[in-house]
Amino acid sequence: MLTACGSNTGREDGGSGKGPKLSHWYHQYGEAGTEEAVKRYAADYEKADVRVQWRPGNYDEQTAAALLTTSGPDVFEANGPTLDQIRGGQVLDLTEQLGDAKDDFNPVVLKPKTYEGRIWAVPQVVDMQLLYYRKSLLSEAGVRPPRTLDELVDAAKELTGKKTKGLFLGNDGGAGVLGGTPLNAAGLSLVTDDGKVGFDDPAAARALSKLRALYAAKSLLLGAPSDWSDPSAFVQGLTAMQWSGLWALPAVQKALGDDFGVLPFPADGPGGKAAVPVGAYGAAVSARARDKAAAKAYVKWLWVESTDHQRDFALSYGFHIPARLSLAKKADTLTKGPAADAVRYSTDHGNAEPLLWTPASRVAYQDALSRIIKSGADPERELKKVVRKVSAELARTRKKSA
Repeated sequence: MLTACGSNTGREDGGSGKGPKLSHWYHQYGEAGTEEAVKRYAADYEKADVRVQWRPGNYDEQTAAALLTTSGPDVFEANGPTLDQIRGGQVLDLTEQLGDAKDDFNPVVLKPKTYEGRIWAVPQVVDMQLLYYRKSLLSEAGVRPPRTLDELVDAAKELTGKKTKGLFLGNDGGAGVLGGTPLNAAGLSLVTDDGKVGFDDPAAARALSKLRALYAAKSLLLGAPSDWSDPSAFVQGLTAMQWSGLWALPAVQKALGDDFGVLPFPADGPGGKAAVPVGAYGAAVSARARDKAAAKAYVKWLWVESTDHQRDFALSYGFHIPARLSLAKKADTLTKGPAADAVRYSTDHGNAEPLLWTPASRVAYQDALSRIIKSGADPERELKKVVRKVSAELARTRKKSA
């Protein structure tokens, strides 16, 4: 894995001579112009010579390996950082860098970057997933936009015809993308605030059984030319409803005009509530940074103080929500229509993957979800196995912290 990091780390000698040399790693974005933008931001910084590195390939694996060496980044983009990176002393505490601005960051995405009251990465932009529906197709079928999971199952059946399926949750029937969202919709969580399994409840099996019902009824589009993250199936009329991301909204709007709406994942059961998965890459500082103070100061300048860069990064090269609540409220493109609905959903119904949800827990749950949806495995039996696995993982993390 160390060789995968490459020899070009951004820590080479030379440069502008503006001050300390810093390397800043990003994962490879798909939006055109993003790489040029972050390099421009770095060039604007007057107190350090910042070298941006665009890292294609398995970025998380590359970064995890590089953090264990002296040739890794000073500052790096992180979907976490992970609990092991925090506990292992591989990243620096950035609480002071946020300062009074902390309350202006979206609390849903800030929470998974917080451990023991300290903040370990500064959120950059907020991404979210949501349900797109074609207004005209629902109207023609006499179907109202679904507000409950039962209504979603029924609507998908009603909207399925010879040329159009009712719903697209991905080519695997939703096992890969939905994650804990159906559990959140049932009023549950992956991990509780006190560090326990959050879905050891009959409501979990009930919710997941309805995903199987969608699959078994052949209401789901499967084998689409592109997967859930691309809105092509929706705009081409292959499906009346599709689960996708906020980033797809401009393409949908361009193709369909006003003939669409967006919704959160529908609530399920008496204790249920609408649910929206949200996440955010953040800027973290390596504990092996050559100049720790300079690296922290740069992160503060870029993602706390430079609101013009934050606004530009969120809205000019794709379609995201600024991590700062005040910036999201001021963004013209987010104040009307489906975009405004999406912002409201992210605030009112947002759920981020908990920091204590480890890769092992994630794999165990997603494998079970796939078996339930695609093979008709018994939800209660499958979830009992997952509860045991996740309980063991949580016990392991508690033991490490002790």
